[in-house]
Amino acid sequence: MGTSAAGRRVTLDDLGAWLVKGNADQADLAGRFREDPRVTTWCVQPTYRIHLIRAGQPVLFWASGSRSRATTYGIWGLGHTTGPAHEEAHGWSIPLDLVIAEPADRVSREELRHDPALHDLEVLRLPVGANPSFVSVEQFTAVRRYLSR
Repeated sequence: MGTSAAGRRVTLDDLGAWLVKGNADQADLAGRFREDPRVTTWCVQPTYRIHLIRAGQPVLFWASGSRSRATTYGIWGLGHTTGPAHEEAHGWSIPLDLVIAEPADRVSREELRHDPALHDLEVLRLPVGANPSFVSVEQFTAVRRYLSR
């Protein structure tokens, strides 16, 4: 089925994985994850999507940032949700069991952008879109090929 067309709502039927994003230009993500590569919670925006989050769903971590920097931006980690989204004092977040990969094992957005199976990946089409972003079943299958190299 691929990713949702603009205006169409995401459903659990076509969910391959959630994709949470962090901006490595605004925060020292590389330094943070060098100290501790485990991610146990991440902030998300309160949209209808947070009500679809359940324990055990796959999650990808996407690091975004300026193309002018030498850092490899793209998929930095893989894990799964450990429960539903919940509201905290600072906003909404989801509990995770996710590990950030070593820099050499991260998948660059350029690699993904050139893969025909990922031409409509939501985070590439709408890089400033909602967090969490959505990865279809077919796209997640394609992404996993990169993660298992």
